[in-house]
Amino acid sequence: METIDFGHGVPPMSRLVYGAWRLADDHDRSLSHVVEKVEACLDQGITTFDHADIYGDYECEALFGRALHGHSTLKQKMQIVTKCDIMLVSPDKFPRRRTKHYDTSAAHIRDSVENSLRRLGVEVIDMLLIHRPDPFTDHHETGGTLDALIAEGKIRGAGVSNFMPWDVDLLQSAMQNPILTNQIEISLLNKSAFTNGQIATAQRQAMPLMAWSPLGGGELFMPGSEVGKRIMPRLTELGQDQGVAAEAVALAWLLAHPARIMPVVGTNSMGRIRHISDALNVELDRETWFELWALSEGAEVP
Repeated sequence: METIDFGHGVPPMSRLVYGAWRLADDHDRSLSHVVEKVEACLDQGITTFDHADIYGDYECEALFGRALHGHSTLKQKMQIVTKCDIMLVSPDKFPRRRTKHYDTSAAHIRDSVENSLRRLGVEVIDMLLIHRPDPFTDHHETGGTLDALIAEGKIRGAGVSNFMPWDVDLLQSAMQNPILTNQIEISLLNKSAFTNGQIATAQRQAMPLMAWSPLGGGELFMPGSEVGKRIMPRLTELGQDQGVAAEAVALAWLLAHPARIMPVVGTNSMGRIRHISDALNVELDRETWFELWALSEGAEVP
């Protein structure tokens, strides 16, 4: 498995990332089943696991941590990414919270990190991401807190998620440590990052990007989806030519880009989990890459 070296004390991370946002949605939430998913990822070299405090209504981190309790050898093989700052309305967890909002205050970031460490059962978070840009942010307070958490050994590195380039620049201006990644939505269904400056800026800064929902939330493969009707036959044909499923071709489309995009794949299907790394075996030339762009768009490039 290819790895991405972020440097700055952060361990190399696998090019393909397993996303845990649906972990608590599985009909089988047994701890042994979670371990089975983890082992299936590790067997392919997928060593990086993506979390957020809010996933599964604040349940996924704890489920993951309980499953790996006592499995120190598995923990030693993996890197943990998690996120904070979204404050969900949750009658069960936070009955007094009235409105969904963001909180990038020092107090909340610190509280969230401590809770994530406890729930996940780890001593350090390899990379902490600010989950959404906070329009009420004090970038000096947020940036200083992230720097302090790195200095204290609570987190190894910091990044962001869903940030536009100017949001990254603002936070970076108040930090001593570099912002190491931006996790954004990128797929054949959502290509806005290629034209709105997010990918171009990351390339200029040599910042690897993580891509959430890299398969468009499954819409690419839905029979009733208009984009699916256009693109699925070609994805299937390309997959058959190279002995992989259509999903692997859609992931390979992201992997082929020179921006070093790291798809974050979230699925509870063991069959699909075991074949995530098939995407690394797919070869796409430039013209085929643009062919898939045009099919997803429903029109050729200008």
